[in-house]
Amino acid sequence: MTSIGSITFQKMDGTTGTLAEYAGHVVLVVNVASKCGLTPQYEGLERLQERAQGRGFTVLAFPANNFGGQEPGTDAEIAEFCSTNYAVTFPLMSKISVEGDDKHPLYQALTAAVPTAEGKADFRENLRSHGITPTEDPDVLWNFEKFLIGREGEVAARFAPAVAPDDLTLVAAIEAQLSR
Repeated sequence: MTSIGSITFQKMDGTTGTLAEYAGHVVLVVNVASKCGLTPQYEGLERLQERAQGRGFTVLAFPANNFGGQEPGTDAEIAEFCSTNYAVTFPLMSKISVEGDDKHPLYQALTAAVPTAEGKADFRENLRSHGITPTEDPDVLWNFEKFLIGREGEVAARFAPAVAPDDLTLVAAIEAQLSR
């Protein structure tokens, strides 16, 4: 994998991980939150995981409390919420920051690799309509922004938060990476 694969992060079980552990796999990295209007996307993410994990695909969820205080829980509370409400089987990492001065190095690398996501303009306008000042590129816009990592460790695509896990554009991009 490329240098992005060597960036360490904490898993919820207390161990340290890297994307290099998923070398040869297609990975969808998603910053998640339990109290967001987009939280039901957990269901679609789990369906993606179930359908494609046997073909070398996984979702990696990184809880973050950067947007609207929508992920206030501890790692244990987040894990319980995901298990109880969405029967999540994909890996959940320890809570990190995906924005601001304390942005995790993984998200620094992801946003540098693909500075914008299609569909962000509409989502920015939606945030503004709710009195929220949105971030600007290359920053993550909100919870449930998605980064697709190809089998060789490259950041292949980036998807705006409102792009649902069953969106045809996202599914096609995942399938294209899986077929490589």
